[in-house]
Amino acid sequence: MASDDLGSDPEETGFERVSTGSEGLDDILGGGFDPNRMYLYEGRPGTGKTTIALQFLLAGVRRGERVLYITLSETRRELALVAKRHGWTLDGIDVFELVPPETSLDPDQQLTILHPAEIELSETTKLVFEKVTALDPSRVVFDSLSELRLLAQNPLRYRRQVLALKHFFAARNCTVVVLDDLSSADTDLQLHSIAHGVISLEQVAIDYGAERRRIRVVKMRGIKFRGGYHDFTIRTGGLKIFPRLIAAEHHGDFRGDFAPSGNSELDKLLGGGLERGTNALFIGSAGVGKSSVALSFALAAANRGEHAVYFAFDEGRGTLEARARTLGLPLDQAMASGKLRFQQIDPAELSPGEFAANVRASVEDDGARIIVIDSLNGYLAAMPDERFLVLQMHELLTYLGQKGVLTILVLAQHGLVGPMDTPLDISYLSDAVVMLRYFEVGGSVRRALSVVKKRSGHHEHTIREFRLTRSGIALGPPLAQFSGIFSGTPVYRGEQELPTIKEPSN
Repeated sequence: MASDDLGSDPEETGFERVSTGSEGLDDILGGGFDPNRMYLYEGRPGTGKTTIALQFLLAGVRRGERVLYITLSETRRELALVAKRHGWTLDGIDVFELVPPETSLDPDQQLTILHPAEIELSETTKLVFEKVTALDPSRVVFDSLSELRLLAQNPLRYRRQVLALKHFFAARNCTVVVLDDLSSADTDLQLHSIAHGVISLEQVAIDYGAERRRIRVVKMRGIKFRGGYHDFTIRTGGLKIFPRLIAAEHHGDFRGDFAPSGNSELDKLLGGGLERGTNALFIGSAGVGKSSVALSFALAAANRGEHAVYFAFDEGRGTLEARARTLGLPLDQAMASGKLRFQQIDPAELSPGEFAANVRASVEDDGARIIVIDSLNGYLAAMPDERFLVLQMHELLTYLGQKGVLTILVLAQHGLVGPMDTPLDISYLSDAVVMLRYFEVGGSVRRALSVVKKRSGHHEHTIREFRLTRSGIALGPPLAQFSGIFSGTPVYRGEQELPTIKEPSN
């Protein structure tokens, strides 16, 4: 939902907003378009202009309005095919296939070569005026201005005709969306100055994976809108736009109590557990147990009757289920009850904006109290530019914190034993950092765990050995007689052997 400060109050403006037909775009605009104005959708071919324009008209049909699609570039049959593939029909939409006189095969409509371009253009606009006058629609889509630009042949005549169209529609209390495929060599700033609002649609090809689409409101007179780029996809049913998440717009009341892990020793190490409204980073080598510890928090929440969501970038559901069975964790039961939801994320197909929208829906629609993101390495693959990843992650974590959600982030370091390389430094955004490491002692590889940071309260500063057993995660006493554990090759300074860790009882 859009925040109250994004859009004009209908009582202040004296009229009601007009829905764009897209829930996401309405959110960005704080309610939709101002009525009786002309708006421009611009973008290269394939960006979704026709689809979102049809959504605008269908919103009018649902309200019982008369709507008109004027097309110079597509036939009615082509439009019907677009509608059919989205599960729509053109019922209720008047389609006017405008054929410029000089391109018509009808001898009565053709102009001779002696007619100058100015006459050809005026004849075309005359046909538009006559059709609109006869139907008296409240919503019109004009597709596209590139055809009108070609007819005009020079910028002055083109600008005059666009102004004439604008004034004509305004006098008829009609909200108009015009489309432009950016076929001109340069950005048409003249058109931007004429239109009441300009919305740009883009399709960006990346080195690997599906192309990314994004939308931006370039200009909107008299309307406060959410600026910047917003990711979107084209799906059956139209454009699905994901407004850029702004954490400052979302606040919620919650109790800042502990969310325990279900393991008493781990909770003791954490000073009672992890607090709601905070986030924790579990960092360590591949296979050291980060995902298993994160999963224990999600399952503990499900056992308490809370809803948890596990977003997996790096592994499938089968792998997670196999790990849970090995550790004796009741994953199947939690998922069957609906308290724990597992969602596989393909970073090559999913944009960061869509992922943020999925997280937000999990919190606001499903009531999730714990979110696990496993791992940030996969998330980094979805956002190759690290600067923007950190900014977006900061916004997402702030939003989740204000909603009282405990967020667990998993980050795999490069290397197994010894010096580690971290692909992304996000520790300064984290309220708690739990470090997991392999270390070698007595000819065997073991695991150690320590809480190296916790903003929200006290915690143990010890390093403990832990094991992944058939009965879950088992923690041993502090490794007080060792030094250099996190270097991977510790030195044992005690007189006795390393104590044996007991498995937790079921």
